[in-house]
This record gives sequence, structure tokens and C-alpha cells, in this order.
Amino acid sequence: MKKNKGLLLSTMGVLLLSTTIGGTAATAASLNDLQHEQKLLQKKQNELNKGIQNKSNQITEKQTKKQSLIEQITKLNGEINTNNDKISDVQNKIADTTEEIAQLRVSIKTLEKRIKERDEVLRERVKTMQVKGGDVSYLDVLLGATSFSDFIDRFSAVSTLMDADRKIMQQQEDDMNQLEKEKEMVENKLAEQEQRKAKLTELKKKLEGQKVEKDKLVDQLEAEEAKLTNEKANLESEADEAYEMSADIEKKIVAEQERLAEVARQAELKRKREAELRRQQEAAAAKRRAEQAAQSAQSSNSSSSQGSSSHSNDSYEPPVAAPPVSSGAWTSPAHGRLTSSFGWRVHPIFHTKKQHRGQDISVPIGTPVSAAAEGVVSHAGPMGGFGNLVMITHSIDGQIYTSVYAHLSSISVSTGQHVGKGQFIANSGNTGNSTGPHLHFEIHVGNFSATGPSAVNPLRYVSF
Repeated sequence: MKKNKGLLLSTMGVLLLSTTIGGTAATAASLNDLQHEQKLLQKKQNELNKGIQNKSNQITEKQTKKQSLIEQITKLNGEINTNNDKISDVQNKIADTTEEIAQLRVSIKTLEKRIKERDEVLRERVKTMQVKGGDVSYLDVLLGATSFSDFIDRFSAVSTLMDADRKIMQQQEDDMNQLEKEKEMVENKLAEQEQRKAKLTELKKKLEGQKVEKDKLVDQLEAEEAKLTNEKANLESEADEAYEMSADIEKKIVAEQERLAEVARQAELKRKREAELRRQQEAAAAKRRAEQAAQSAQSSNSSSSQGSSSHSNDSYEPPVAAPPVSSGAWTSPAHGRLTSSFGWRVHPIFHTKKQHRGQDISVPIGTPVSAAAEGVVSHAGPMGGFGNLVMITHSIDGQIYTSVYAHLSSISVSTGQHVGKGQFIANSGNTGNSTGPHLHFEIHVGNFSATGPSAVNPLRYVSF
């Protein structure tokens, strides 16, 4: 970028050096080159502005994606927090269950102790009931009665013992069932809670993994956004430099136009001095002729004078199809029918309301076009929608004017060339943004401006 800027400045320096060395023609040529450079810079600015807008759109797109991811991360954080709360709740329940298990284990130990004690009682009962290797039974006890009353007593005692034994055995069975049930319940409850905790822990791991991935995407988008922002800043910096260079070239264009205007002023002064010198010479010659006439016959001298005057008036023959050169500072540039006049109109090509900054003259292609006034050619060549164009800078009574001749088929003058009023400069045509053969003619007070208020109605100065 700096290399291009240096190259452009070097080119401008060469152009300015050429201007200093080459005089008027070089000055006009450098004006064309500067105007060309200005167009290139404007094109570059437009491309840079498009690039800047493109980068801005991409940055906005990245920011939108990033915002969406941040919203997803925020949602994930909420889910993670909710899941953490559930895990914490399960852990509290596991702690409660663990405490409950501890209490149950105390109860189990009590049951186990009671079962053990009862088992010992039952074992002793069996030992009591079994005598001599187990031959004694409840029936032997009953049959050993010595009397009926003894039998009744023994039967009552055996019944009581049997009931006690059945009760002890039932309690023993109930306690053992309860023990197994409580053990199974606690173990199932603990296993269920551990399983739930494992699922929640897995969910937490999954959510945190998703969050990590989202964070990576955000980091990537932020890196891309930073890169795009940096590229946009570089483009903006380059656009600023191009704008500064364009402004610098515009100043040089204004300076070149002012130089051309000064050349036109000097040409006008020279022409006036030469005209004054010719007037003085003609006055001196007239005085001498008058003195000679006094010495000869008045009629003969008068006839000779009229013949000379008639010859002088008949010496000029205008070019074919060119309008006659009128008196005064301005003359018509071409002979034809006036069509579109100065002022606002709907453009026939773009169909938008635009200001028509000149006068259109309907003429066939190839019609001779004349300089509307004496001046210096400041542009001769293509210029955008104007097509082939000639621009002439004039100095008339100290005031600078610029005339414009557009849509030409051919050009017969060059930049820096001095032209006289009515001099042939080009042929009309249909180049540029034109809907048909015609000459587009403009007059600007001061230097030419494509958009400024310098353009005036040509009918103020020229009689067509």
C-alpha cells in the first residue's frame, strides 16, 4: 500500500516536473493525467468502500453467530446449574439413606442378637426335651403321669411349653424375615440413589462437554471477528490514504486549471496588445494614406480604398457546414436544431430526474464543430458518459470560462493547443451516454465542475 502510494507520488512528481519544463502543452497534458489518476483513485475508493462494507457485513454475521452461541452457553449453564442442584439433592438423599442404613444396621444387630439369644433358648429346650440321646418327648412326659391330676398338670405344662416354643419360633421367623426385608430395602434404595447419581454425573459431564465445545466456537468466532476487524481497519486506513491522495490530486487539478486559466489570460492580453498594435499601425497607415490622398485626386483614392475594403471582407470563407463566426466574444459551435435545453429533466437513458447542464444541438455525425471562443484546450479525449470530449479554457475580459463539447466522433485538437474563435476543433458524433447523434455544449463560469454550480445556460452567451 505504501509502495503504491510512493509510486503514485513519484508519478505526480514527474508530471509536475514535466509541467514546469514543457510549458503550456505539458501543463494541459499533466491535467489530463491528474484527472485520470483521480478517476483511478475514485475507482479504488469505491472498491475499498465495498470491501469495508463486505467486512462489516461479515463482522455482523460473526457477531450474530457469537451472540447465538453465547445464548446457548447461557442456557447450558442454566441446565448445568439445575443438574448440579439435582446431584446435590441426590447426594443429600444418599447421605440421609446412609444415615438410615447406619440406624438400620443398629436395628439389624439388635435383631441378630435377639435371634441368637432365642436360638440358644431353643437349643436348650431341645436339650431338655431330649433325654438319653433324644428318646424323651412331649408324649413320654404325658405318659409318665402317675395320676389323672398329674396328667392334667403335665398336659398343661406341655401345652404351655409348646405354645412358648411356637411363639419363640414364630418371633424368630418374623425377625429373620424383617431382617432380610430391611436389608433388601436399604440396599435397593442405596443402589437406586447411586444409579441416579451416576446418571446425573454423566449428564453433567455431557453438558460440560457441550459447554467446552461452545466456548471453543465462541473463541473461534471472536478470533475471526478480530481478524475481520483488523482487515476492515486496514481497508479503512487504505481508504483514508486514497482519500487524502485524491484530495491532494484534486488540489493539483485545481492548480493546473488555474495555470491554464492564467495561460488563457496571458493569451487574451497578448491578443489585445497585438490588436492595439495593429490598430495603431492601421491608424498610422491611414494617416499616411490621408496625407497621400491630399496630394492626389480624392475620387481616385476613395475608389482604391473601397476596393481594398471589399477585398478584405471577402477574404474569409467559413468551413463547409460550419456556422458563420459571429461578432463579439462568443460564436455558435455548430449549425443545427436546438433540442434539449439547460435545466432539470428526466434522463432518457437512466430515467431519473437530473439536471441537464448544457444545450443539445441536433446534427448528423461528422458535422464540423467550432471553438465557441478563443482559448486554450484543457482536455481532448474520452471522459466517461461524455464520450469523446473537448474542453477549452477561455479568458474574456479577465473572467475565466470553460466550454465543453461532448459526444464527438473525432477530435482535431490536442491539450495545450491555442485555438481561435470559430476554429474547427472536432466532428460531432454519438459517443458516450447518448441516445442519438448530437452535440452537447456547456459553458461554465470559472473552471469546469461536474457537479458544482459553475454551469450556466449557454443561451446567455451564444446566439445559435
